[in-house]
Amino acid sequence: MQNKLVIKGAREHNLKNIDLTLTKNQLIIISGISGSGKSSLAFDTIFAEGQRRYVESLSSYARMFLDKLDKPDVDYMEGLSPAIAIEQRSTQRNPRSTVGTVTEIYDYFRLLWARVGTPHCHVCHRKISEMSVDQIIDAIFKAKDQSRIIVSSPVAIGKKGEFRKVFEDAKAQGYHRLVVDGQQIDLEDGIPALDKQIKHSIDIIVDRLILSADIRTRLASSIETAIEMTQGLVKITFLGEAGSSHEEIYSERNSCPHCGITLPELEPRLFSFNNPFGACPECNGLGFKTEFDPDLIIPDYSKSFNEGAIATMNPDAQWSRSQFSALAKHIGITLDTPFSELNEEQLQAILWGTEEQVMVEYVRDKGNRTIHVAKPYPGVIPDLQRRYYETPSMHIRTWMNGFQTTKVCPACRGERLRPEALAVTVQGLSIMEATRQSVAQSKEFFDTIALNESQTVIAAQVLKEIRSRLLFLRDVGLTYLTLDRSSATLSGGEAQRIRLATQIGSALSGVLYVLDEPSIGLHQRDNQKLIDTLKRLRDLGNTVLVVEHDEATIREADWVVDLGPGAGIHGGRIIAQGTPQEIEANPASITGQYLSGSLVIEIPKERRSGNGEILHIGGANKNNLKHIDVDIPLGKLVVFTGVSGSGKSSLLNEVLLPAVRRTLAKKQPNYKGYSSISGVEHIDKVINIDQTPIGRTSRSNPATYVGLFTPIRELFASLPESRARGYKSGRFSFNVPGGRCE
Repeated sequence: MQNKLVIKGAREHNLKNIDLTLTKNQLIIISGISGSGKSSLAFDTIFAEGQRRYVESLSSYARMFLDKLDKPDVDYMEGLSPAIAIEQRSTQRNPRSTVGTVTEIYDYFRLLWARVGTPHCHVCHRKISEMSVDQIIDAIFKAKDQSRIIVSSPVAIGKKGEFRKVFEDAKAQGYHRLVVDGQQIDLEDGIPALDKQIKHSIDIIVDRLILSADIRTRLASSIETAIEMTQGLVKITFLGEAGSSHEEIYSERNSCPHCGITLPELEPRLFSFNNPFGACPECNGLGFKTEFDPDLIIPDYSKSFNEGAIATMNPDAQWSRSQFSALAKHIGITLDTPFSELNEEQLQAILWGTEEQVMVEYVRDKGNRTIHVAKPYPGVIPDLQRRYYETPSMHIRTWMNGFQTTKVCPACRGERLRPEALAVTVQGLSIMEATRQSVAQSKEFFDTIALNESQTVIAAQVLKEIRSRLLFLRDVGLTYLTLDRSSATLSGGEAQRIRLATQIGSALSGVLYVLDEPSIGLHQRDNQKLIDTLKRLRDLGNTVLVVEHDEATIREADWVVDLGPGAGIHGGRIIAQGTPQEIEANPASITGQYLSGSLVIEIPKERRSGNGEILHIGGANKNNLKHIDVDIPLGKLVVFTGVSGSGKSSLLNEVLLPAVRRTLAKKQPNYKGYSSISGVEHIDKVINIDQTPIGRTSRSNPATYVGLFTPIRELFASLPESRARGYKSGRFSFNVPGGRCE
């Protein structure tokens, strides 16, 4: 029985005391109609018991940090392997989490860029190379013009100043020959007087040499001396025939000789936007900043101040009214002037304040005293910013959040990292440019990457890990995802397939994997890749247990367990089990009837005519949308279809939904992701039904969510016994004292 998973007397939820024996190291599908008990068997019984046994095997100290798991309602289980559940739920909502970080690919990117990346100056974009003294000497001897050289120390490169101390220190150390702004001078003739308002370049000549094999020791000493003077730089002037010459500046550290900028040591943390060392200091590695939005502060420009044009201000509040009255007088408007009639300068004064003082007339002591205060008008947005950071009240901050929008960080342009990290490239790409590629593009890039001999040795293992993880993502049908895509924007199916690819990358064996409909949201074109992935997981020596409805996946299974016959109390029984062919031949199995074709979903012979109106969205360009125009007939069931990653969610959730909501709220269109919209006047409201869990608290249940529990409580409160005891509907609520169990 060591190769069998035996379950006896499973009664969790609606399961009817079922017994089941499964062969391990197979791809097993649990099928059945919705509500028949598939998840109760797979997750709440098999996985839950596997997890519970694993936790109990840990030390008492380790168990302190883990949730205590209840034993599922089952009599006996044998042959249970360590269990891992890959459920169909969205990944982290952390804005720092991306596809690259979830799959750990970005960790290997950081390692690769730190080990073989080529640094550049983030100001002038010139290549920066870090060389030892021996490497500098080798480069000098490899130069074409290698007969005579001058070794000098570039103590100033394009800097303003008189540099008198530089000249005095050089003379004190015994160096008399210098090159100042291209002209050779001798300090024995006196210290030159330089104009401190002009930029100068100064080189201290350390040595003149004729290159030969026996000169390496002297050359090394001269280079080290020059490097000490400039903390890392040495200039070599190659003297050719007929007075020709050219210069090369070498650096012992990652520094730009032209801009004077020194890069920090290349290490993985420099490329982490979750580490303060590498994150953009302006946005702290988020790539965006939250700012107060003028369009949310002034939602209706047709209104005046007295009509409540500024949503964050009460026009009847005395201090606000006094301040705005003074500003209105200063900029030449009245409190009844519609904001749509203001020019740009007047609007800027209202939103961002004035440098000039305005005379505020403020009445105090119930009208008995008038105070005049001359002060600059602070501006609506700066005043909100001050209040937001000063207030200790979360309620006020939550209210203010309604007037904020997120915008791309102007410092890093949404790339999350500090400039020095973004200036390091591999094959011409910065690390964030590489993450902007799709999985397919990234796989092609790393499959064809060309490195030199030493880089190839250093990066061999890192590249192997990157390529394997990209291959797994491709095999689960996620070639269209970019590695910098936020995890919060992934659908439940995409998140599940990412976790599946990560598990394949870990190459575990002897494990029981439990999956929840991994094919959901996946186009049929990519379905076979997913099935092959599940088989690969099985072939590693694992048992793969899948709750699934997809026909193609069921037909590829080694074993199928069909639950039913109905849902809820009418389900929870094993109707049939066996190979897909045996299930198809079993007339008792509803799944088998659909597999055999005896039951089919009929295509309707007539279609709805709709109401004749059209919702038009023009120039949709969000994400990968190519400025498309779409007409959506109203009063019909409209389906957006296409292969995975074709732009369906971008069009519906990121363009159409916010555009319609903004128009219905009578707000100014922001045209983010589109150029025009029409037909919204034929819609009363918009309701978004997505994959977000509906329960907000542990007290929430289906009855409270749909509002059914309120009339149930009122019914119980109206009973004669309740009225005799004086019970109100709150007595039957588990959310209030007196009704709930204390």
